[in-house]
Amino acid sequence: MTGYIVGALVPIVFTLLLRSSKKVKKRGVPVDVGGEPGYTIRNSRFPSPVETSWEGISTLAELFEQACKQHADKPLLGTRKMILREVEVTEDGRSFEKVHLGDYEWLTYGKTFETVCDFASGLVQLGHKREERVAIFADTREEWFIALQSCFRLNVTVVTIYASLGEEALCHSLNETEVTTVICGNKELKKLVNISGQLDTVTRVICMDDEFPSSANSRWTISSFADVKSVGRASPVDADLPLSADVAVIMYTSGSTGLPKGVMMTHGNVLATVSAVMTIVPGLGSKDVYLAYLPLAHILELAAENLIPAVGGIIGYGTPLTLTDTSNKIKRGTKGDATVLSPTVMAAVPAILDRVRDGVRKKVDAKGGLAKKLFDLAYSRRLSAINGSWFGAWGLEKFLWDFLVFKKVRAVLGGRIRFLLSGGAPLSADTQRFINICLGAPIGQGYGLTETCAGATFSEVDDTSIGRVGSPLPCSFVKLVDWPEGGYLISDSPMPRGEIVVGGPSVTLGYFKNEEKTKEVYKVDERGMRWFYTGDVGQFHADGCLEIIDRKKDIVKLQHGEYVSLGKVEAALSISPYVDNIMLHADPFHSYCVALVVASQHAVEDWASKQGVAFTDFAELCEKEETIKEVLSSLVQIGKKARLEKFEIPAKIKLLSTPWTPESGLVTAALKIKREAIRKAFSEDLAKLYT
Repeated sequence: MTGYIVGALVPIVFTLLLRSSKKVKKRGVPVDVGGEPGYTIRNSRFPSPVETSWEGISTLAELFEQACKQHADKPLLGTRKMILREVEVTEDGRSFEKVHLGDYEWLTYGKTFETVCDFASGLVQLGHKREERVAIFADTREEWFIALQSCFRLNVTVVTIYASLGEEALCHSLNETEVTTVICGNKELKKLVNISGQLDTVTRVICMDDEFPSSANSRWTISSFADVKSVGRASPVDADLPLSADVAVIMYTSGSTGLPKGVMMTHGNVLATVSAVMTIVPGLGSKDVYLAYLPLAHILELAAENLIPAVGGIIGYGTPLTLTDTSNKIKRGTKGDATVLSPTVMAAVPAILDRVRDGVRKKVDAKGGLAKKLFDLAYSRRLSAINGSWFGAWGLEKFLWDFLVFKKVRAVLGGRIRFLLSGGAPLSADTQRFINICLGAPIGQGYGLTETCAGATFSEVDDTSIGRVGSPLPCSFVKLVDWPEGGYLISDSPMPRGEIVVGGPSVTLGYFKNEEKTKEVYKVDERGMRWFYTGDVGQFHADGCLEIIDRKKDIVKLQHGEYVSLGKVEAALSISPYVDNIMLHADPFHSYCVALVVASQHAVEDWASKQGVAFTDFAELCEKEETIKEVLSSLVQIGKKARLEKFEIPAKIKLLSTPWTPESGLVTAALKIKREAIRKAFSEDLAKLYT
């Protein structure tokens, strides 16, 4: 009996001793910097910010040319062949396009470089001048990447525009930057035609697709992508390579309020981020295969697609709607992009990872019985291990669960994923753990902004913590400065807190033709370093990792990346006769908004009497389903009239019968809502609205 007791106690004692002796790994360390006083952290491995990881390389054009010469015969860009496109009609009459895609067809590094040179020459032959700007307005595809690199070889600044951008924002972006040449797909060309009368400077349009209406607009010269390449091949033009300080991209964000702003990025800015990420992703090299499907108009994807060629990797193109075998656009029985490509590295946004998690759970629940019990057991055993328990599934047991249970899950993304990069929005702890366990791959969660070329922080591969965004990237210093109005100070205990300010070579020049806004959020210190004031509030943990805890302004980014200005929406909806007061609430982990509505007693009771709705008191009336439905309907109608986006209009509401007063502490003396106080007072109600 004594032997059994000893056998049980030894692992426990060993685990406790191991934990007590384990030192906290310093991932970020304090550093002395200039500018506004604050608490600043740098990456522990790099004393000074990284600007380039390649000797003699200072621009993206040089980096790409070097890669193509080093790996000339190796595949670089892959696109799947279209086999069949058809429309399926459901029983309720709705129609959906379904596609059957074949294998990937590849361009080598050498052939890609040749195509880039041809297209660049073709641009010159069409009459595009160096000082003029090109806009790329299309979904992510190999022509997008080729067009980008072609412009870099001519030192032509590229204006990037989301393919989903609305007409007003599209018109604003093209006119503000005085774009003369637009490179787009057939779908985007139709959007351009709709606003053609409002475009002041566009004279040339190049369509990536072979089929397009050549007489779409008599004011434009419309050419196919293939024709431009042919013209350039026949009349080659020497490269006009840029300098590090030259503007490579003016990137238009989707916009937090009003019209989008164009962020000016130099070659040096983007190269610094690319160089820094290369030091974070373990073993990134020529054996890696990258699945590209996120918008190239987003800095996360643009940086990734400049990094992969630099290390000799392969880029295979896909789309969010054809990603997996069960994706919406994939014809049943045919294969999705991930299955065919079998990528090793992917960038993802939380919404995509949430879909993978939900899809797996739905399948497991549908099977039920022994299969579900086995999955739940395997998951709980691995979760226990990841959380640091000595008694979790390690070693041989881990291998067994991977083989028996998780192998099928990993097949969803091709079965070879070894690293996932998540950015663009906060990743929930539940999804992070689920992906870690089921895909068997670490997730590097990053924090950055367009204004910092995505550079700020990134979690390291051996950091299994959740809810944090890692230590500073090697290209960045991250500083916290006091925000007394919000109650966040760098002297706070146990962790310094404050507004997040990012400095270093990845910090961009500012906003195009918007000097006032640039001066407001960009600062240059006495040592010449540029700093960007993010408006986000964070706190540093003891190991130098950052956690985002608040936002200075009432602007929230939803799960799919859309920005919601809470105050703007509240102002629009408050004109409803049923509304006495309103607070919109947006959770970054969800794709929709909810609202707390203080009901106007007179208007609601008047409606109830006309409709014959019985009630004993106003509180009871506010709880009735038909009342909630009527008020929500009113908000939706008003929101549409105010031209609010669908995601800005609350999907669910809680009706309140008691007014908010200064005495209750929920509004100021001027009757402005105290957002944080209301959130705390109604935290349970808000949580229920998201269930």
